[in-house]
Amino acid sequence: MKKLFLSASFEETAGLLHTLEEELNGRRVTFIPTAAATESYDAYVHAGREALEKWGLIVEDLEVSTATPEEVTSKLQQSDLIYVSGGNTFFLLQELRRSGADLLIQSHIQEGKIYIGESAGSIILAPDIAYVKAMDDCAAAPELSDYRGLNAVDFYPVPHVGCFPFVESAAQVIAEYESTLPLVPITNAQVIVVNGEQHRIVEI
Repeated sequence: MKKLFLSASFEETAGLLHTLEEELNGRRVTFIPTAAATESYDAYVHAGREALEKWGLIVEDLEVSTATPEEVTSKLQQSDLIYVSGGNTFFLLQELRRSGADLLIQSHIQEGKIYIGESAGSIILAPDIAYVKAMDDCAAAPELSDYRGLNAVDFYPVPHVGCFPFVESAAQVIAEYESTLPLVPITNAQVIVVNGEQHRIVEI
């Protein structure tokens, strides 16, 4: 059964993890910071890592843009949870595909491994990520031939609604796609929790 925790700002909502899983102490999480590699601001990556450690999780980094295929496979296989941080969604998708991590993550999700996404890490699970071009620069991923996401959910997360510095870009995404796509907008204080095929929004 799918167990997904899709956030906009993990640092702010990490306290809600108990809504998905009660006991996390001592479990291993593969931490993928790749989406932030093209960003000038990445404090949220460090904050996310610290928030996981406060839950007693053992955090092991996996930078998929530089890891070998063997490293990608073994780290994902050996972990109890997968965490994918925020940043540029298009660069993230490009590197997940190039490394083969996309198919592995899809498989682990289907097998019931807990997946935690933050911003780009949440968006990446949608059927397609083209809808967030107003939020992220697709030029950061010149090798990306199409925008098919990991398709682990049948909706389209829109993070940071009403939250600086994404107030205008999130509103633009909603205005452009709310009539054609099943968008699920969330603020930085909200999380989309997925159990099986059901999803709900919880907030702090």
